[in-house]
Amino acid sequence: MIPTARHGKMARTVSTFGYSAQQVAELVDLPTLEVRALVRAGYIVPQRGERGALRFSFQDLVLLRAARALLDEKIPARRVRRALGLLRAHLPVGRPLSALHISAHGNTITVRDGSRTFEPESGQSLFDFSTAPLRAGTTAILRAQPKQTTPRSAAEWFAWGCEIEIADAAEARRAYEQAILADPAHADALVNLGRLYHEAGEAAEARRLYERALEERPEDAVAVFNLGVALEDLGSVREAITQYRRALRLDAGCADAHYNLARLYERGGEHTRALRHLGAYRRLVHPTK
Repeated sequence: MIPTARHGKMARTVSTFGYSAQQVAELVDLPTLEVRALVRAGYIVPQRGERGALRFSFQDLVLLRAARALLDEKIPARRVRRALGLLRAHLPVGRPLSALHISAHGNTITVRDGSRTFEPESGQSLFDFSTAPLRAGTTAILRAQPKQTTPRSAAEWFAWGCEIEIADAAEARRAYEQAILADPAHADALVNLGRLYHEAGEAAEARRLYERALEERPEDAVAVFNLGVALEDLGSVREAITQYRRALRLDAGCADAHYNLARLYERGGEHTRALRHLGAYRRLVHPTK
């Protein structure tokens, strides 16, 4: 949604005390010192094991992966720690951080919690919850879009949707809808439109669009994976697992399918399966390490 490992030492068992700091550092490819810094910032609140050692849960891994994604966007580590450390102050008591969608748009860190989107550093809410901040030059792009004297083809509408999506999700959604009106079998437009609905928190509509795309193109691994995410968001965990496994049959290199399967298997107490998929994820994402 909404609009993704490596050879090395893996924890072979999962104890009731969870993962060590070194293990989670290896699993998410973060320096151990950075993991500990995120703990000090208050972003991660691990348990204490024997002799006071930090012990991390699988949900902590999910949160650390989000932090890693922000660092991959070249946002300075100090800013990432500060922003993530402020998250709990913006949430109702008891609201888990793992329920949030954390992302970067340019140099801005944003967090979506249901229908609300905000910047954790300032606490400022964003008004349009389905769009990313406008990038430099966007207004010129919109002005440059020519007025049409003849109907566009499905391919033209789809191309315009792809071009404008980052700047204006509402316009992109309209473009994909027009592409589908012109060609109801346009699988790519169905998938992209589904993803935009998904990112806006409308998982049921996203599911419908992904399923329509798969009627037209049953071997589309992206549509299958996205359907799995939508099903998971709708609470259909077993169906989601089926789709993630199907995505891997279609595309063995789908790292996120391995990651999501690991997370769901761990949640269900199937630790051996969870570790197997985590290992596959690491080998795909970091093959040289």
